[in-house]
Order: sequence, then structure tokens, then C-alpha cells
Amino acid sequence: MVNENKQGGTGALIKIAYRNIWRNKRRTIFCFSAVGIAVFFIVVYSSLIDGMTRSINDLVQVFELGHVRVVSAQYEAENEYKPVQYPVADGKSWKELAASIGEIPGVRAVFPRIASLATLQESTIKHATLWGLDIEGEMAANHFNLTRRNNGLVEGSYPAPGSNECAVGSVFAEKSGLGIGDRLPLKTISAQFSDKIWSPVISGIFNYDYIKYDEQVIIVDIERLQRLLVLDEGTQSLVIFADNEKQSASIAAAVQNLLGQDSVVNEWSDNYWVAVMKMVIPIYTIVFLVFLIVASFLIINTVVMIIHERIKEIGMMGSLGMTRGEIVKVFFFESLFLAAFGALCGVIVGGLLSGIGSNFPIRMGDLYGSTFSEMPLSNSIFFQFSYGRLLMAWIMGVAVASIFTLIPSLKSAFVEPVEALRR
Repeated sequence: MVNENKQGGTGALIKIAYRNIWRNKRRTIFCFSAVGIAVFFIVVYSSLIDGMTRSINDLVQVFELGHVRVVSAQYEAENEYKPVQYPVADGKSWKELAASIGEIPGVRAVFPRIASLATLQESTIKHATLWGLDIEGEMAANHFNLTRRNNGLVEGSYPAPGSNECAVGSVFAEKSGLGIGDRLPLKTISAQFSDKIWSPVISGIFNYDYIKYDEQVIIVDIERLQRLLVLDEGTQSLVIFADNEKQSASIAAAVQNLLGQDSVVNEWSDNYWVAVMKMVIPIYTIVFLVFLIVASFLIINTVVMIIHERIKEIGMMGSLGMTRGEIVKVFFFESLFLAAFGALCGVIVGGLLSGIGSNFPIRMGDLYGSTFSEMPLSNSIFFQFSYGRLLMAWIMGVAVASIFTLIPSLKSAFVEPVEALRR
């Protein structure tokens, strides 16, 4: 045995350790299962959290802020009421502003948006939001239905430019009992604080798979809404889309310099829910580590039991010439194999589940109902599958389990050969 060790070195110790883990298959399977289950939860939950984060980021960018949004300072102070009397760069045409912003490097598109509160006069739904868009441009630039990756239209058509038409969400249409061709009498307040009565015809029904918008928003052409609200060529906000979301900070700085301090420029990452998810991720990482540490205790107990059961064997190994360091390596390699194989099992099963979940969404809105609509989160959440995440989970599982089993492995070095052989 000494000769084999001297000739084979670490390789021989690894072979001995590998053979030893199969001496008690039941115990080995229990260790595999403990680490595997912990790593499985790391893979699945991190994939789900990444899916939720991606959904929030996408919805904030598409529906709320773009990559960068510009509003007036007065609007920002009263934004919860959606005031329309404070246009961006008051007195300037949005088209002129958009042209200037479009020259900034990294800017892909600039669109005007207006959101105005409305009271519905002949509907079971009494309040909604009029959302004025450059419909053709916006639909070409973004997927409004992030689940199906399309413009979200399920029936009819979006309002034509300048027309007396509107589009409503599928949930809105169902609750109000209205359909294509029906009129929707409503009242809103203009920029001059006068009541505006309007009865657009419903030309289309959309489903964005986003409860908040499917239920509460009425889409109209922005030019028609500008006339209705007496905004002339002004707009409540400008949303800017970048070639890459990572360019948002530089674009925001350039826009702020261009428009001055009377305008408020927000990046998409400034959104409350985006910030919340950034804070939550480290917390979940700590929870994952706790899972692994708890699972590692089973391996620790197993290694301690192995050392206790094989006291005489340890004594024999020492009497045949193996050093204390080599004995420690044997038991450490056994722990390493248990952690590595267990983590691999968890990665495979977790990877399969997250891979399937990346194609078949979880219907979060169906689970949580109206409470869910308060968050900018799509009704359908997809797991985010990533080979890098699987590798990270495997490394984390092996590293944590191995570190925690190093201490009981060191215990084998303090077993005296003579005392061990007497037992």
C-alpha cells in the first residue's frame, strides 16, 4: 500500500477515496440526496428569481420609463395625479426635442407619451387611464406582449393616426361588456383645466399579459389626445430607447445636459421595483447558502461516522507509512466526491426543470389575482435557463460542502496508529 501511494501520489489517494465512498451505498445515497436537494433549490429558485427580475425590467422599460424618460420638474412633483398641464420643455415641439435627443450616441428611438386620468360615463368600470402613443412607431420598436413577443392585439386594429378611435384591454372589455364598434363615453381634464367629453369608438382589443394595463388602460393616438387635451405639439413625457440598456446612464446624463434642470431625467433602473429586486437578490443568495450549509451537516456527520468506524483502518494506514496529511486527503477526497456527485445530481434535475420552465410560463396573475397587479410583473413568468447558472450552483455546492467537511477530515490526522490498532 505504501508503494502504491508513493508511486501514485495524489492520484492513488483519489482512487482509494472513490472506492471508499461505495463501501456503504445507502449512506452515500443519503449524502448525494442532501447536497443534491440543496443545489436543486438553488438552481430552480435562482432561475425563477431571474425570471421575475427580467419580467420587471422588461415591463418597466416597455410600459413605464423606456430606458430613459424625460418629464418636467412640475410633473415629477405631482406625477401620481398624471397632470397634463406640465409638458416637457414647455413651448417646444416634441418632434424638435426628439430630433435633438436622437443625435445622442446610443439612442435607438424617442417617443412621446401622454397618460391622462379619465372617468367613464356609461360603463361598469368607472375610472381608467387614457394612454396616448405614437402607435405605429412604438409597436415597431417594442413587443408589448412579452409572453408571445408580439404587439398584443387580439381583435380589430389599433387606432389610426388622428382618428376618433381607441383600443382597450381584454380584461377591460370583458368586465365592461364592450366590444369592437362600441362607443366609450368618457370625461377627462385638459391642460387648461376644462372638462373634455369624448366618445371614441373601440377599434381593437389587446392583451399584453400585464393585468394593470389589460384592465385599466385605454390606448389612443397621441395626436388625437394632444388636440383633446389642448397640448398643441407638447407632450407629457418623452421615452428614450437605447441600443443597449447598459447605455442608459450615459444617455440620461447627455439628455440632462441638453434640456437643463427644468426637466427630470430618469433611468429605468431608478424604478422602485427594479431597486427592490436588486436588494432582494443578495438576501436570496444568503438563503441558498443556508440550504447548502444545512445539507453539508449530513456529510459532516457521515465523515465523522466513517472516521469512528474505521479507526483501526486509519491506524493500519499510518503503520504502513501513510503520513497524517495523506490520511486527511483520503477522507477529504471522500467528502469532495460526495459533494461533487450530489451537486451534479441537483444541477441535472434543477437544470431540466428550469429548462422546461423557460418554455412554459408560470401564470402568476392566476395565482395571486388583483394583488399581483400592483407590481410591474407579467402574468406569465418564465424561468431563466443558463449554463453559467448551473455551473455556479455546482461550484457553490461543492465549495461549501467541501469547506464544511474539511474539519472532520482533519480529525483523522490526530488518530494515533498504536492507539487505533488497540481498539
